[in-house]
Amino acid sequence: MTGLPPTMSLAKVLLMVALVILKSTLSLTSLPAEIERGWRRAVHVLEDDTGAVIVQTAPGKVVTHRGGSITLPCRYRHQPETTDPSRVRIKWTKVTDALQFVDVFVALGRKQRVFGSYRHRVSLEQEGPGDASLVIHNVTLADYGRYECEVTNDMEDDTGFVNLDLEGVVFPYYPRMGRYKLNYQQAEDACKQQDAILASHSQLHKAWLEGLDWCNAGWLEDGSVQYPISHPRDECGRKDIPAGVRNYGYRHKEDERYDAFCFTSNLNGVCVCVCVCVCVCVCVCVCVCVCPLTCYK
Repeated sequence: MTGLPPTMSLAKVLLMVALVILKSTLSLTSLPAEIERGWRRAVHVLEDDTGAVIVQTAPGKVVTHRGGSITLPCRYRHQPETTDPSRVRIKWTKVTDALQFVDVFVALGRKQRVFGSYRHRVSLEQEGPGDASLVIHNVTLADYGRYECEVTNDMEDDTGFVNLDLEGVVFPYYPRMGRYKLNYQQAEDACKQQDAILASHSQLHKAWLEGLDWCNAGWLEDGSVQYPISHPRDECGRKDIPAGVRNYGYRHKEDERYDAFCFTSNLNGVCVCVCVCVCVCVCVCVCVCVCPLTCYK
């Protein structure tokens, strides 16, 4: 073969070429030590082992009454602990049943801002480093619900949730002209006229656990229509179906008409009972009063 040493065969030449190519490939895939260490550091940060923000909130829920004050607990810590407090942003929002977020409070260092109906009623507790707890004064019916505590430091953040519950009572409502006369807006207005708000599913479920039994379906605050049955019977919830809260699902808020389930809370610790009366021929009336369990303590 022309051009090759007499002792070198074609197979040996091909083997040498293959070794050169393999060596070049290995050298390209081997990263410099400083680049490799940098990549590992990036993964290390993503694993939240350094520079992380960790938020801790109270498990379960906190309970108060209308007109009272309550603290929504939230604490945070950094890794490392040397984070500048002036660069930490604390934000509280309320999460509605429709998974919408309503701004409540935000703070960046010493700068603070309060939103909407929470103005002049909320502030940070600030009891030591890492305390992001929110204090709400003069609690209203509308304050009931789920709150998110978010703490942000530069590009890192973490969140926690706190459920605010109110002592109170759920009661059914329908107008004098008869049952199933209210669309959603009319039901909401009717509850307001009774110094109440439309009840949530969890409030209605709690009332059912306490014995509320009502055949007529009513609007709830999330736009669903439900009714609680403690004693199923053929004419009310069907006898062959276990007791529980019956659910019609989400209904058309303008076109469909039902009754309403309202919720009202104790005012500054005063017990509130709700009575529903049905009169026949004016002279015969039957009244049923519903009181929260706290009235009997």
